[in-house]
Amino acid sequence: MKTSDKIKQRLEIDGKKYYASDNISKYIQAGETAELIEEVEVAFEQVLQSLIIDTKNDPNSMGTAHRLAKMYINEIMGGRYLPDPRITSFPNDGQYDQLIVVRADIKSMCSHHHQPVSGVCYIGCLPGDEVIGLSKYTRVAQHLSNRGHLQEELTEMIATRIQKLTKSKGVAVYIKARHGCCENRGILASNSSTQTTVVKGELKSNINLKQEFMDNIKLQEIGSGYL
Repeated sequence: MKTSDKIKQRLEIDGKKYYASDNISKYIQAGETAELIEEVEVAFEQVLQSLIIDTKNDPNSMGTAHRLAKMYINEIMGGRYLPDPRITSFPNDGQYDQLIVVRADIKSMCSHHHQPVSGVCYIGCLPGDEVIGLSKYTRVAQHLSNRGHLQEELTEMIATRIQKLTKSKGVAVYIKARHGCCENRGILASNSSTQTTVVKGELKSNINLKQEFMDNIKLQEIGSGYL
């Protein structure tokens, strides 16, 4: 039985789905990641052969299947196969009750065409009784991004995870990204971008807090040259 079939079998026994955006690391046993890379390499080699690319004699295509397999498993879809990062929360002893806004660069992949998605993610958090380190917001966003996604689903996923980790009074997530599926095919819109926003808790019910979050984004984007 192929390694991928063994992993699927475990997932199906537990009634777990394995969509492109799902993390399946709990169902991958020791040594199976390397086996999965070998299996995916064989599959990519078959794709290249079907595209009539001479991988034996073309020096630029030799080893391409192996590089693609490693890239998919370890990098652009690593968020599916690698465990979630360990995030430790701390008591909010200082009782800080103002908005925290963190900016994170993210890279993802469109589930429909497997084209790159790259952009910036802003996370707004109104602290409750617990806080996490500032770098952890970026770590969570990047780990969740490294898999197949629709941008609107990724935005919701990041907001939900941050709210769960921080037990915050409110969370907002804004993503602005460029999509290879729009730039490299179809309409060939080289200057297009997509913006999505999810707000929860007090940031959803308090219009002033939501406006503070959006104003913070505008100031940061002006400073970084995104506007």
